[in-house]
Amino acid sequence: MSMATLTAPGSAAIEWAVCGRPIAGEAVSGDLHIAEFFAGGALVGLIDGLGHGPDAAHASRLAAAVLVGDPTPPVLDLMRICHEALRSTRGAVLSLASIDTARDVLSWIGVGNVEATLLRFEPRGWSVREHIALRNGVAGCQLPPLRVTTKAIAPGDILIFASDGLKHGFAQEPFRGGSLDLHAADLLDRYGKDSDDALVLVVRYLGATP
Repeated sequence: MSMATLTAPGSAAIEWAVCGRPIAGEAVSGDLHIAEFFAGGALVGLIDGLGHGPDAAHASRLAAAVLVGDPTPPVLDLMRICHEALRSTRGAVLSLASIDTARDVLSWIGVGNVEATLLRFEPRGWSVREHIALRNGVAGCQLPPLRVTTKAIAPGDILIFASDGLKHGFAQEPFRGGSLDLHAADLLDRYGKDSDDALVLVVRYLGATP
């Protein structure tokens, strides 16, 4: 489990926590998260290499290297770049969200079954869950017609990504504030499956730095 805050003058400020584990019997997980800032924004997301074990881990690490190498293109282009990079692998499913702090908007895209949920912060707590629109397919194998959705985002809003190693009910779990790492660990503990790698990423948007 790890947690970090990414800040840079005039850039995105996010804090994030990630918690995961490989399927029993494997030393490595095929699930991997992304949390990268760039001038005026941040890219976050989750990659799930097909299956489990070293081959799945190789696919997810290759996709992550592409995304970390240059997180600035639009998410539609990033998905296509990942697709080309993964052609020699077993492929991966992934969901990405790019945050623009100048406009306080995020653009997100998903291929496969990596769920993502946006919880909006309001005075009485977090509410108004919005879910990423997923398209069936596998990056590196068969890319479907892609759809990008743009949403407003405000400081305090929470993004949660989870691989299919978590049961669907995690997306309805309320966020009660406080520690992101404890929330991520709690979701994994209560919703994690024993039959697959599992990873959950929780991101809080802090807004642009001064």
